[in-house]
Amino acid sequence: MDVLADVLAVSGVRGALGARIEAGENWGWWAAASRGAAFHAVTAGTAWLAGPGQSARQLMPGDVVLLPSGTEHVLASDTDTLARTGAHAFDSWEWADSGAVRIGSGPVRTHILCAHYSHDPAVTTQVLTLLPDLVHIRADNAGGCLEDTVRLLGRELAHPRLGTAVVLDRLVDVLLIQLLRVWLATGQTRPAASWLGVLDDPVVGAAVAKLHEDPARAWTTEALAGEISVSRATLSRRFPAVVGETPGAYLTRWRMDLAARRLRDTDDALESIARSVGYTSVYAFNRAFTRARSQPPGRYRVSARDSARGS
Repeated sequence: MDVLADVLAVSGVRGALGARIEAGENWGWWAAASRGAAFHAVTAGTAWLAGPGQSARQLMPGDVVLLPSGTEHVLASDTDTLARTGAHAFDSWEWADSGAVRIGSGPVRTHILCAHYSHDPAVTTQVLTLLPDLVHIRADNAGGCLEDTVRLLGRELAHPRLGTAVVLDRLVDVLLIQLLRVWLATGQTRPAASWLGVLDDPVVGAAVAKLHEDPARAWTTEALAGEISVSRATLSRRFPAVVGETPGAYLTRWRMDLAARRLRDTDDALESIARSVGYTSVYAFNRAFTRARSQPPGRYRVSARDSARGS
């Protein structure tokens, strides 16, 4: 069980290509706050980036940046332009024949791919929401795979062909996985106890994988410890220290995430959904779901569908 892949799939993380910037000199681009994560890959040239309360940082060819909470930010050609750019002071732009945004004066010097990642609001087990406000992976620290993908993006942007839009959308999804791999490998500071700790701890990671493989099983801490060949005491101590909650609490939250998606996306009967997440009684499932989501399953199904139609 690839726990990261499973969480990304269940949490509905999806990437979409945004603007493609072709920039000359003396330009400033303001990006408004968004509901999802913002992503930029510099495929040629350089740029400067800053957000509210953040120090300016230079982006070099091959650098990638993720702003997981979608905070507003500025991209610019230099620090002076960066300082003067904001919500009410940014440079005009036009659509180029290539379909990219053309900004700045003189010949094109910088190419930036901008993308956006969204996730399913019905799911509480997330990855993007646990990342720092800004993740900056420099080209010289990225490793072969991420660097190769950015170069491939650059070639597609420089020489658009049939199907380029589809290729770019697929590469955007690949880039997120590769960025997470590199970021996790750097050992940067993370929340003291959160889901991300699962990816570094072999014992807790193995336990969570077992829960994901069979969420409907009547798990106990003792049974889970036996499956991964550690003592109950070890798992009881280590799991909360890494994840921030007990194995039972984590399992319940994961079950409610799975149930919430099925309630919204299918017409399956409550009995079927309850059994699929480990409840032999619809009454018990109703109680557990109501505690987790502050409304019973039937009402949640209606409100979640109404919300999805309105979004």
